[in-house]
Amino acid sequence: MATFLTGATGYVGSYVAADLLRSGESVNLLVRAHSLREAERRLWKSLQLHFEFPEFRDHLQERVTLFAGDLTESGFGLAPDARRRLVDTTDSVIHCAASLNRRSERTCVNVNFRGTLEMIRTAREAREAHGLRRFSLVSTVAVAGERSHETVTEDAPLDWTRRDYDPYGRTKKMAEHLVGELLPDVPCSIFRPSVVLGDSSRPETTQFDMVRSFSLLASLPVLPLRPSDRLDIVPVDWVARTIARAHRGDDEGHAVHHLSAGERSATYREITDVLAGALSRRNPAYVPGLEGTTRLLTSALSRVGPAPVRRGAALLAVFLPYLTYDTVFSNERAVAVTGEAPAPFPQWAVPLLEWARRHRFTYPYAPWPGEDAAPVAAAAPQAAGSLVS
Repeated sequence: MATFLTGATGYVGSYVAADLLRSGESVNLLVRAHSLREAERRLWKSLQLHFEFPEFRDHLQERVTLFAGDLTESGFGLAPDARRRLVDTTDSVIHCAASLNRRSERTCVNVNFRGTLEMIRTAREAREAHGLRRFSLVSTVAVAGERSHETVTEDAPLDWTRRDYDPYGRTKKMAEHLVGELLPDVPCSIFRPSVVLGDSSRPETTQFDMVRSFSLLASLPVLPLRPSDRLDIVPVDWVARTIARAHRGDDEGHAVHHLSAGERSATYREITDVLAGALSRRNPAYVPGLEGTTRLLTSALSRVGPAPVRRGAALLAVFLPYLTYDTVFSNERAVAVTGEAPAPFPQWAVPLLEWARRHRFTYPYAPWPGEDAAPVAAAAPQAAGSLVS
Protein backbone atom coordinates (compact mmCIF):
# COMPACT_ATOMS: atom_id res chain seq x y z
CA MET A 1 0.00 0.00 0.00
CA ALA A 2 1.11 3.57 -0.62
CA THR A 3 0.52 7.23 0.15
CA PHE A 4 -1.14 9.00 -2.77
CA LEU A 5 0.63 12.38 -3.15
CA THR A 6 -0.22 15.15 -5.58
CA GLY A 7 2.00 18.14 -6.31
CA ALA A 8 5.34 16.30 -6.21
CA THR A 9 6.57 18.42 -9.12
CA GLY A 10 5.84 21.60 -7.17
CA TYR A 11 8.07 23.28 -4.60
CA VAL A 12 6.46 22.21 -1.32
CA GLY A 13 5.30 18.91 -2.79
CA SER A 14 8.82 17.96 -3.87
CA TYR A 15 9.98 18.34 -0.28
CA VAL A 16 7.10 16.22 1.01
CA ALA A 17 7.85 13.54 -1.60
CA ALA A 18 11.53 13.53 -0.64
CA ASP A 19 10.67 13.19 3.06
CA LEU A 20 8.34 10.26 2.38
CA LEU A 21 10.89 8.50 0.18
CA ARG A 22 13.75 8.97 2.64
CA SER A 23 11.51 7.42 5.29
CA GLY A 24 11.18 4.29 3.16
CA GLU A 25 7.53 4.83 2.28
CA SER A 26 5.92 3.83 -1.01
CA VAL A 27 4.14 6.59 -2.90
CA ASN A 28 1.63 6.88 -5.72
CA LEU A 29 2.39 10.12 -7.55
CA LEU A 30 -0.01 11.85 -9.91
CA VAL A 31 2.06 13.91 -12.35
CA ARG A 32 0.53 16.17 -14.95
CA ALA A 33 1.84 14.58 -18.13
CA HIS A 34 0.71 12.79 -21.28
CA SER A 35 3.03 9.82 -20.91
CA LEU A 36 5.09 8.01 -18.31
CA ARG A 37 8.28 9.16 -20.00
CA GLU A 38 7.24 12.78 -19.66
CA ALA A 39 6.10 12.20 -16.06
CA GLU A 40 9.44 10.65 -15.08
CA ARG A 41 11.38 13.57 -16.49
CA ARG A 42 9.15 16.13 -14.82
CA LEU A 43 9.61 14.31 -11.53
CA TRP A 44 13.39 14.20 -11.99
CA LYS A 45 13.39 17.95 -12.59
CA SER A 46 11.61 18.61 -9.29
CA LEU A 47 13.46 16.04 -7.18
CA GLN A 48 17.02 16.78 -8.30
CA LEU A 49 17.01 19.48 -5.64
CA HIS A 50 16.87 16.54 -3.19
CA PHE A 51 18.56 13.54 -4.84
CA GLU A 52 21.41 12.69 -7.16
CA PHE A 53 20.19 10.74 -10.17
CA PRO A 54 21.29 7.25 -8.97
CA GLU A 55 19.35 7.66 -5.72
CA PHE A 56 16.39 9.14 -7.59
CA ARG A 57 16.45 6.19 -10.00
CA ASP A 58 16.46 3.72 -7.09
CA HIS A 59 13.46 5.41 -5.51
CA LEU A 60 11.66 5.41 -8.85
CA GLN A 61 12.25 1.70 -9.28
CA GLU A 62 11.50 0.59 -5.73
CA ARG A 63 8.99 2.93 -4.08
CA VAL A 64 7.33 5.14 -6.68
CA THR A 65 4.35 4.36 -8.89
CA LEU A 66 3.72 7.13 -11.38
CA PHE A 67 0.30 7.99 -12.77
CA ALA A 68 0.48 10.32 -15.76
CA GLY A 69 -2.70 12.34 -15.87
CA ASP A 70 -4.42 15.59 -14.98
CA LEU A 71 -5.93 16.59 -11.64
CA THR A 72 -8.77 18.46 -13.33
CA GLU A 73 -9.91 15.57 -15.54
CA SER A 74 -12.57 13.07 -14.53
CA GLY A 75 -10.71 10.11 -13.05
CA PHE A 76 -7.52 12.16 -13.61
CA GLY A 77 -7.74 11.15 -17.28
CA LEU A 78 -6.44 7.69 -16.39
CA ALA A 79 -7.42 4.48 -18.14
CA PRO A 80 -9.88 2.41 -16.04
CA ASP A 81 -7.28 -0.19 -15.06
CA ALA A 82 -4.78 2.50 -14.03
CA ARG A 83 -7.37 4.30 -11.91
CA ARG A 84 -8.40 1.01 -10.28
CA ARG A 85 -4.76 0.32 -9.47
CA LEU A 86 -4.45 3.77 -7.92
CA VAL A 87 -7.52 3.26 -5.73
CA ASP A 88 -6.61 -0.29 -4.72
CA THR A 89 -3.07 0.62 -3.60
CA THR A 90 -3.82 3.92 -1.81
CA ASP A 91 -4.13 3.81 1.97
CA SER A 92 -3.73 7.56 2.65
CA VAL A 93 -3.76 10.81 0.69
CA ILE A 94 -1.71 14.01 0.79
CA HIS A 95 -3.23 16.54 -1.59
CA CYS A 96 -0.51 19.14 -2.14
CA ALA A 97 -1.15 20.18 -5.76
CA ALA A 98 -2.64 23.62 -6.26
CA SER A 99 -2.74 26.60 -8.55
CA LEU A 100 -1.17 29.67 -6.94
CA ASN A 101 -2.38 31.88 -9.78
CA ARG A 102 -3.68 34.77 -7.68
CA ARG A 103 -5.26 36.56 -10.61
CA SER A 104 -7.15 33.87 -12.52
CA GLU A 105 -10.44 32.78 -10.96
CA ARG A 106 -10.93 30.20 -13.72
CA THR A 107 -7.57 28.50 -13.14
CA CYS A 108 -7.99 28.43 -9.37
CA VAL A 109 -11.52 27.02 -9.60
CA ASN A 110 -10.40 24.29 -11.99
CA VAL A 111 -7.38 23.19 -9.98
CA ASN A 112 -8.13 24.08 -6.37
CA PHE A 113 -11.86 23.41 -6.31
CA ARG A 114 -12.58 20.83 -9.01
CA GLY A 115 -9.24 19.10 -8.45
CA THR A 116 -9.92 18.73 -4.73
CA LEU A 117 -13.38 17.36 -5.50
CA GLU A 118 -11.81 14.66 -7.71
CA MET A 119 -9.32 13.85 -4.95
CA ILE A 120 -12.16 13.45 -2.45
CA ARG A 121 -14.02 11.16 -4.85
CA THR A 122 -10.93 8.99 -5.17
CA ALA A 123 -10.43 8.97 -1.40
CA ARG A 124 -14.03 7.84 -0.87
CA GLU A 125 -13.54 5.01 -3.35
CA ALA A 126 -10.40 3.89 -1.51
CA ARG A 127 -12.20 4.08 1.84
CA GLU A 128 -15.08 1.97 0.56
CA ALA A 129 -12.72 -0.57 -1.02
CA HIS A 130 -10.35 -1.18 1.90
CA GLY A 131 -10.37 1.78 4.29
CA LEU A 132 -8.43 5.04 4.31
CA ARG A 133 -6.05 5.95 7.12
CA ARG A 134 -5.91 9.72 6.57
CA PHE A 135 -6.65 12.50 4.10
CA SER A 136 -4.31 15.50 4.32
CA LEU A 137 -4.97 18.75 2.47
CA VAL A 138 -2.32 21.42 2.04
CA SER A 139 -4.22 24.70 2.10
CA THR A 140 -3.05 28.25 3.01
CA VAL A 141 -3.43 30.79 5.80
CA ALA A 142 -5.04 33.00 3.15
CA VAL A 143 -8.33 31.16 3.84
CA ALA A 144 -8.60 33.49 6.86
CA GLY A 145 -9.53 36.30 4.46
CA GLU A 146 -8.61 39.95 4.76
CA ARG A 147 -7.03 40.69 8.13
CA SER A 148 -5.27 43.56 9.83
CA HIS A 149 -3.19 43.39 13.03
CA GLU A 150 -4.84 40.20 14.26
CA THR A 151 -3.97 36.80 15.70
CA VAL A 152 -5.70 33.75 14.17
CA THR A 153 -5.73 30.48 16.11
CA GLU A 154 -5.64 27.00 14.60
CA ASP A 155 -9.10 26.24 15.99
CA ALA A 156 -10.72 29.36 14.54
CA PRO A 157 -13.52 28.39 12.11
CA LEU A 158 -13.58 29.57 8.51
CA ASP A 159 -15.09 33.04 8.40
CA TRP A 160 -17.31 33.25 5.32
CA THR A 161 -18.21 36.87 6.02
CA ARG A 162 -14.71 38.18 5.30
CA ARG A 163 -13.53 39.26 1.89
CA ASP A 164 -10.80 37.17 0.28
CA TYR A 165 -7.55 38.62 -0.99
CA ASP A 166 -7.66 36.73 -4.27
CA PRO A 167 -9.01 33.65 -6.10
CA TYR A 168 -6.27 31.48 -4.58
CA GLY A 169 -7.39 32.05 -0.99
CA ARG A 170 -11.07 31.86 -1.95
CA THR A 171 -10.81 28.50 -3.75
CA LYS A 172 -8.62 26.97 -1.04
CA LYS A 173 -11.30 27.94 1.49
CA MET A 174 -13.83 26.12 -0.70
CA ALA A 175 -11.51 23.09 -0.84
CA GLU A 176 -11.28 22.95 2.96
CA HIS A 177 -15.07 23.12 3.15
CA LEU A 178 -15.41 20.22 0.70
CA VAL A 179 -13.08 18.03 2.76
CA GLY A 180 -15.01 18.76 5.94
CA GLU A 181 -18.39 18.08 4.37
CA LEU A 182 -17.58 15.05 2.20
CA LEU A 183 -15.08 13.15 4.35
CA PRO A 184 -16.67 13.38 7.81
CA ASP A 185 -15.72 9.82 8.75
CA VAL A 186 -12.07 9.93 7.60
CA PRO A 187 -9.31 11.40 9.81
CA CYS A 188 -8.30 14.62 8.06
CA SER A 189 -5.41 17.03 8.54
CA ILE A 190 -5.57 20.54 7.11
CA PHE A 191 -2.21 22.28 6.69
CA ARG A 192 -2.18 26.05 6.23
CA PRO A 193 1.27 27.37 5.29
CA SER A 194 1.97 31.08 5.57
CA VAL A 195 4.61 32.54 3.21
CA VAL A 196 6.92 29.63 2.30
CA LEU A 197 10.26 31.03 1.22
CA GLY A 198 13.51 29.11 0.95
CA ASP A 199 15.14 26.35 2.97
CA SER A 200 16.64 27.08 6.39
CA SER A 201 19.36 24.45 5.89
CA ARG A 202 20.73 25.51 2.48
CA PRO A 203 20.49 28.44 0.07
CA GLU A 204 19.52 26.53 -3.10
CA THR A 205 15.95 26.94 -4.29
CA THR A 206 13.77 26.31 -7.32
CA GLN A 207 11.16 28.86 -6.21
CA PHE A 208 11.86 32.41 -7.31
CA ASP A 209 8.71 34.56 -7.42
CA MET A 210 8.83 35.60 -3.77
CA VAL A 211 12.63 35.80 -3.85
CA ARG A 212 12.37 38.26 -6.73
CA SER A 213 9.93 40.32 -4.72
CA PHE A 214 12.26 40.44 -1.74
CA SER A 215 15.20 41.24 -3.99
CA LEU A 216 13.25 44.23 -5.27
CA LEU A 217 12.25 45.28 -1.76
CA ALA A 218 15.84 44.96 -0.52
CA SER A 219 17.00 47.37 -3.22
CA LEU A 220 14.47 50.13 -2.50
CA PRO A 221 15.58 53.15 -0.43
CA VAL A 222 11.98 53.76 0.74
CA LEU A 223 9.44 51.10 1.75
CA PRO A 224 5.67 51.66 2.02
CA LEU A 225 5.56 49.52 5.17
CA ARG A 226 5.45 49.88 8.95
CA PRO A 227 8.79 48.77 10.43
CA SER A 228 7.11 47.10 13.42
CA ASP A 229 4.71 45.01 11.30
CA ARG A 230 5.38 41.29 11.33
CA LEU A 231 5.79 39.12 8.25
CA ASP A 232 4.98 35.43 8.71
CA ILE A 233 7.60 33.53 6.68
CA VAL A 234 8.53 29.85 7.14
CA PRO A 235 11.16 27.62 5.51
CA VAL A 236 10.01 24.83 3.23
CA ASP A 237 12.09 22.16 5.00
CA TRP A 238 10.18 22.70 8.27
CA VAL A 239 6.86 22.85 6.41
CA ALA A 240 7.47 19.51 4.69
CA ARG A 241 8.65 17.80 7.88
CA THR A 242 5.54 18.93 9.69
CA ILE A 243 3.22 17.71 6.92
CA ALA A 244 4.90 14.31 6.69
CA ARG A 245 5.04 13.72 10.45
CA ALA A 246 1.49 14.85 11.12
CA HIS A 247 0.26 12.71 8.24
CA ARG A 248 1.95 9.68 9.79
CA GLY A 249 0.33 10.42 13.16
CA ASP A 250 -2.72 8.75 14.62
CA ASP A 251 -4.88 11.76 15.48
CA GLU A 252 -8.59 11.17 14.93
CA GLY A 253 -11.06 13.65 13.50
CA HIS A 254 -10.21 16.83 11.65
CA ALA A 255 -7.34 19.07 12.79
CA VAL A 256 -5.95 22.31 11.38
CA HIS A 257 -2.21 23.03 11.51
CA HIS A 258 -0.88 26.53 10.86
CA LEU A 259 2.52 26.06 9.23
CA SER A 260 3.56 29.51 10.33
CA ALA A 261 6.14 31.42 12.34
CA GLY A 262 3.46 32.43 14.83
CA GLU A 263 4.48 34.89 17.53
CA ARG A 264 8.09 34.57 16.39
CA SER A 265 7.35 36.21 13.04
CA ALA A 266 10.08 38.71 12.22
CA THR A 267 9.34 42.40 11.86
CA TYR A 268 10.27 44.32 8.73
CA ARG A 269 12.86 46.21 10.74
CA GLU A 270 14.53 42.93 11.77
CA ILE A 271 14.48 41.64 8.20
CA THR A 272 15.80 44.79 6.53
CA ASP A 273 18.49 45.30 9.18
CA VAL A 274 19.90 41.87 8.31
CA LEU A 275 19.61 42.37 4.55
CA ALA A 276 21.07 45.88 4.59
CA GLY A 277 24.04 44.78 6.69
CA ALA A 278 24.81 41.75 4.55
CA LEU A 279 24.34 43.52 1.23
CA SER A 280 26.23 46.67 2.30
CA ARG A 281 23.21 48.89 1.83
CA ARG A 282 21.74 51.63 3.94
CA ASN A 283 18.62 50.76 5.93
CA PRO A 284 15.52 51.83 4.01
CA ALA A 285 13.23 54.57 5.17
CA TYR A 286 9.73 53.46 6.14
CA VAL A 287 6.83 55.57 4.88
CA PRO A 288 3.56 53.65 5.44
CA GLY A 289 1.55 56.45 3.87
CA LEU A 290 2.95 55.49 0.47
CA GLU A 291 1.16 52.11 0.41
CA GLY A 292 -1.67 53.34 -1.82
CA THR A 293 0.72 55.10 -4.19
CA THR A 294 2.88 51.97 -4.33
CA ARG A 295 -0.10 49.85 -5.33
CA LEU A 296 -0.87 52.20 -8.21
CA LEU A 297 2.78 52.44 -9.25
CA THR A 298 3.42 48.69 -9.24
CA SER A 299 0.23 48.13 -11.21
CA ALA A 300 1.36 50.65 -13.84
CA LEU A 301 4.95 49.34 -13.99
CA SER A 302 3.68 45.79 -14.46
CA ARG A 303 2.33 46.88 -17.87
CA VAL A 304 5.14 49.11 -19.19
CA GLY A 305 8.91 49.34 -19.12
CA PRO A 306 11.71 46.79 -19.46
CA ALA A 307 10.80 43.12 -18.95
CA PRO A 308 12.65 42.74 -15.60
CA VAL A 309 10.85 45.80 -14.23
CA ARG A 310 7.46 44.56 -15.44
CA ARG A 311 8.07 41.14 -13.93
CA GLY A 312 9.23 42.50 -10.57
CA ALA A 313 6.38 45.03 -10.40
CA ALA A 314 3.78 42.40 -11.27
CA LEU A 315 5.05 40.11 -8.51
CA LEU A 316 5.12 42.92 -5.97
CA ALA A 317 1.59 43.98 -6.93
CA VAL A 318 0.33 40.43 -6.28
CA PHE A 319 2.12 39.96 -2.96
CA LEU A 320 1.77 43.48 -1.51
CA PRO A 321 -1.53 42.74 0.30
CA TYR A 322 0.18 39.85 2.08
CA LEU A 323 3.06 42.12 3.11
CA THR A 324 0.96 44.73 4.86
CA TYR A 325 -1.67 42.92 6.95
CA ASP A 326 0.51 42.24 10.03
CA THR A 327 -1.39 39.12 11.07
CA VAL A 328 -0.04 36.29 13.24
CA PHE A 329 -1.19 32.72 12.78
CA SER A 330 -0.62 30.77 15.98
CA ASN A 331 1.24 27.52 15.38
CA GLU A 332 1.09 25.55 18.64
CA ARG A 333 -0.33 22.39 17.08
CA ALA A 334 2.18 22.39 14.22
CA VAL A 335 5.14 22.97 16.55
CA ALA A 336 3.98 20.12 18.79
CA VAL A 337 4.09 17.72 15.82
CA THR A 338 7.80 18.25 15.12
CA GLY A 339 8.94 19.41 18.55
CA GLU A 340 10.57 22.41 16.91
CA ALA A 341 9.61 25.91 15.87
CA PRO A 342 10.54 27.08 12.38
CA ALA A 343 13.85 28.91 12.10
CA PRO A 344 13.41 32.72 11.97
CA PHE A 345 13.53 34.15 8.46
CA PRO A 346 16.50 36.52 9.11
CA GLN A 347 18.69 33.43 9.71
CA TRP A 348 18.48 32.24 6.10
CA ALA A 349 17.28 35.31 4.19
CA VAL A 350 20.71 36.53 3.12
CA PRO A 351 22.14 33.21 1.82
CA LEU A 352 18.90 32.62 -0.10
CA LEU A 353 18.92 36.06 -1.70
CA GLU A 354 22.63 35.93 -2.54
CA TRP A 355 22.32 32.46 -4.13
CA ALA A 356 19.29 33.48 -6.19
CA ARG A 357 20.97 36.63 -7.47
CA ARG A 358 24.20 34.81 -8.24
CA HIS A 359 22.27 32.26 -10.32
CA ARG A 360 20.10 34.94 -11.98
CA PHE A 361 16.96 33.55 -10.37
CA THR A 362 17.21 30.22 -12.16
CA TYR A 363 18.02 26.72 -10.98
CA PRO A 364 20.75 24.81 -12.88
CA TYR A 365 18.57 21.83 -13.79
CA ALA A 366 20.33 18.75 -15.12
CA PRO A 367 18.61 16.87 -17.96
CA TRP A 368 17.84 13.18 -17.79
CA PRO A 369 21.22 11.43 -18.20
CA GLY A 370 21.93 10.76 -21.83
CA GLU A 371 19.35 13.25 -23.05
CA ASP A 372 19.37 16.96 -23.73
CA ALA A 373 16.82 19.28 -22.21
CA ALA A 374 14.47 19.19 -25.23
CA PRO A 375 10.74 18.79 -24.48
CA VAL A 376 9.44 15.25 -24.27
CA ALA A 377 6.97 14.08 -26.90
CA ALA A 378 3.49 13.52 -25.48
CA ALA A 379 0.99 10.69 -25.77
CA ALA A 380 -2.46 10.03 -24.29
CA PRO A 381 -2.63 10.60 -20.48
CA GLN A 382 -3.65 7.09 -19.42
CA ALA A 383 -0.50 5.29 -18.26
CA ALA A 384 0.58 4.17 -14.79
CA GLY A 385 3.76 2.52 -13.60
CA SER A 386 7.40 3.29 -14.29
CA LEU A 387 9.58 3.12 -17.38
CA VAL A 388 12.88 2.99 -15.53
CA SER A 389 14.69 -0.29 -16.00
